[in-house]
Amino acid sequence: MITITLPDNSTKQFENGVSGYDVAMSISPGLARNSLAISVNGVVQDLLKPINADSEIKIFTWNDPEGKATMWHSSAHIMAAAIEELYPGVKFGIGPDIENGFYYDVDFGDHTLTEDELEGIEKKMRDLVSQKHGFEYREVSKAEALDYFTKKDDEYKIELINELEDGTISFYQSGDFVDLCRGPHLPDTSFIKAIKLLSIAGAYWRGDENRKQLTRIYGITFPKKKELDEYLEMLEEAKKRDHRKLGRELELFTFSQRVGSGLPIWLPKGAELRERLENFLKKVQKEYGYEQVICPHIGNVELYKTSGHYQKYGKDSFNPIKTPVEGEEFILKPMNCPHHCEVYSSKPRSYRDLPLRLAEFGTVYRYEQSGELHGLTRVRGFTQDDAHIFCTPDQLLEEFKKVIDIVLYIFKTLEFKDFTTQISLRDANDKEKYIGSDDNWEKSESAILQAAKEKGLDYVIEKGEAAFYGPKMDFMVKDALGRKWQLGTIQVDYNLPERFELEYVGADNQKHRPIMIHRAPFGSMERFVAVLLEHTAGNFPLWLTPDQVTILPISEKYQAYAEKVLASLAEADIRANIDDRSEKTGRKIRDAEMKKIPFMLIVGEKEELDNSVSIRKHGEGDQGVMSILDFVNKINEEIKQSILK
Repeated sequence: MITITLPDNSTKQFENGVSGYDVAMSISPGLARNSLAISVNGVVQDLLKPINADSEIKIFTWNDPEGKATMWHSSAHIMAAAIEELYPGVKFGIGPDIENGFYYDVDFGDHTLTEDELEGIEKKMRDLVSQKHGFEYREVSKAEALDYFTKKDDEYKIELINELEDGTISFYQSGDFVDLCRGPHLPDTSFIKAIKLLSIAGAYWRGDENRKQLTRIYGITFPKKKELDEYLEMLEEAKKRDHRKLGRELELFTFSQRVGSGLPIWLPKGAELRERLENFLKKVQKEYGYEQVICPHIGNVELYKTSGHYQKYGKDSFNPIKTPVEGEEFILKPMNCPHHCEVYSSKPRSYRDLPLRLAEFGTVYRYEQSGELHGLTRVRGFTQDDAHIFCTPDQLLEEFKKVIDIVLYIFKTLEFKDFTTQISLRDANDKEKYIGSDDNWEKSESAILQAAKEKGLDYVIEKGEAAFYGPKMDFMVKDALGRKWQLGTIQVDYNLPERFELEYVGADNQKHRPIMIHRAPFGSMERFVAVLLEHTAGNFPLWLTPDQVTILPISEKYQAYAEKVLASLAEADIRANIDDRSEKTGRKIRDAEMKKIPFMLIVGEKEELDNSVSIRKHGEGDQGVMSILDFVNKINEEIKQSILK
């Protein structure tokens, strides 16, 4: 007999070799029917795999991330099986589950797969699913695994197997399809009720642009057709909110092949929007005691070798530039941190100087492969709202809490209401991966956890996910469509102060090493604007939006009055323009709605006589008539309230 600790911490006795399905059945037949996978002592495995020792288990359904991952991983195998039947002789790379669905990288040989062929693959997948095939797990030797894929002439699987250690290797078979895989998988294919293949892309094998480009097919599956329908509706809404589309329509930014891929050009409206975001954060930072610095866009390669960034980002940095005479090598900076360390070391520091808070909107550069570039979310040059705090161990908790306050204020002001926090700690059983003393690690981890509790954050702890130089906190935000984005990170760092030999003289008149806190509430201006665009669908908060008001004279006769209204708004620092095109007022209103302009002021004979404006609000329509002064007061009060949320 073995003892199983159930999810509610109660225990039950079972015969040796019991399956997760049987355990779920003992709890509830309904739970068993909806179970997709199980974890045994923290390791996720197949629901039907036998349990042969005392264990603590968790049961995963579709409502759990592990349940979704199991279904989508299994779906990748089903798609590969369908492809192999339809296109004999194809070869397979990798086929993992991802955040929303799955993909498989496939070598179709001389055949070029088109979007039109996805429907046929979907049909074959539905046929295979209806046959209710199980996923059979078996172990083979490395020699047997190599022999199997050598016979199939699949060099991709052979390469993967050759990289594995000698010993047993796991295979999974569903129907006639066999794949190299660690699992876990569904009990059988019947759990999948709805299938949609979404798109095709190119993907270099192992991400190496010098190797063959495979065909990557993306798909998603669900246990109910209704959920697939809802997901496809969300995708349609996401297309409307695509920041690349909105960026063009709202004239915020553009890209030019002459300038170079992944290098955004901010147009006047976008540049003004960025400036307002920067000024907003600068004002907050000034209140918290930050000092602004400005550092060069390039640096001597030795700077980044000292910091370790060259070793980490060397291949992702732009090649060093050698000066023609002196022979020095420079690179475009991949990070701002080393420069700020040099600011710190520019003069002797005392404990009375700390905490020192240095902030910079610093542009950095990293070489991303062209296939990975995506609008503003993945670029080669981006500006971080970077800051580094140098403090004593005793100041760490208070400084961390203040950074959290800044992040929460930003989220509140910009209406990111749904977010969680991840706290990444070191693996206490593998301390060799990390630098710094046990005492410093314990103090910093304790400070982060205490700060999270005192601020009432909804957080999860991930042990072993800390950076080698210190623990960190990341903020995961859900946008209006329920998609998760990482916005805001706070990291504790013992590494750079050590590498740059940073010191301060303590109250004991001895030299000490400061602790360094990295923080970037926006992350990068480019990515933040992209997320904000998609979250708001381009309907920015009134204080931030490029054009707050458009004035619509109903004919040329009222152009002079429109200009008078414009001047009154300008005096009150309200951003406005006049649409003086020779179009009908209805067309002007429709165009203003498309441009997401919050307020439209229609002016004609009556408005001129009364020194008033007729107001329309974006998405809401007619708001009545108001004097110019009252409208100015209304706008300013609305802006004030949105900033003071």
